[in-house]
Amino acid sequence: MNEYGNDVIRIAFSYLKNKQLAEDIAQDVFLRCYENMDTFRNESSYKTWVIRITVNRCKDVLKSWSYKNLAITEFLTYKQVQPSFENELFGDEENEFLSRQILKLPVKQREVIILFYYQEFSLEEISHLLNININTIKTRLHRARNNLRTSLEGGMRHYGK
Repeated sequence: MNEYGNDVIRIAFSYLKNKQLAEDIAQDVFLRCYENMDTFRNESSYKTWVIRITVNRCKDVLKSWSYKNLAITEFLTYKQVQPSFENELFGDEENEFLSRQILKLPVKQREVIILFYYQEFSLEEISHLLNININTIKTRLHRARNNLRTSLEGGMRHYGK
């Protein structure tokens, strides 16, 4: 947990956009890793295995009715933005605008950006991790970069830079 805990929380947060839920997922992931250690086949690194479990667990949560209900409840309950966990996730305040734009990307684009740039996985590792063709990974990465470029250019005009 000490070695991969922050990575797992970051990835979970990038999917769920909820700090508490990301921390809960992290605990669940490490419990599952412990319980299923005998199923680890050393076909990839331990980190890749842990991240794969994290991604799958997040996707399960996103599909669940209780998560959808929670998201709607939070949306209707909170009118102000809470103090930014994005700063914790991606670094200092200078990166806040970029991190907000990344979190606005569709999940499929956001996951490859996070895994490629922040977790520093190779395209091949991401392909294996998500069980997706490498060309699909390249396409999602390309589209994510284009979407970020467009939103960042728009943001700079908005701020007069």
